[in-house]
Amino acid sequence: MNKIALIATGLLVATSAAASAHDIDATRDRQADRIEQGRETGRITWTEGLALRAEQRRIARTEAAFEDKGYMTKSEHRVIRNMQEDAAEHITEEKNNGWRRVWWLPRVGR
Repeated sequence: MNKIALIATGLLVATSAAASAHDIDATRDRQADRIEQGRETGRITWTEGLALRAEQRRIARTEAAFEDKGYMTKSEHRVIRNMQEDAAEHITEEKNNGWRRVWWLPRVGR
């Protein structure tokens, strides 16, 4: 009976860890799409896009440093989520700050 409980607990931990990693990855993908969409429409300028992408790279580096040991603790996961929430706010601010690419200029850069 103890073996079954131990196996069930192990599966639960593994499933929740995989789900949280998927959540972080899905958020990263969504934010990258939002930045790209803002660049395509001109609502995010070239320099704003550079800064937002640099922030995404910082989050990815922090996540990679946390995962070097093979897992991520709850507090480390919370740090990543807070960084992603701040990044989401920055994306929204940049999209709505009034700065736009002039409509007749071609899109430059990534």
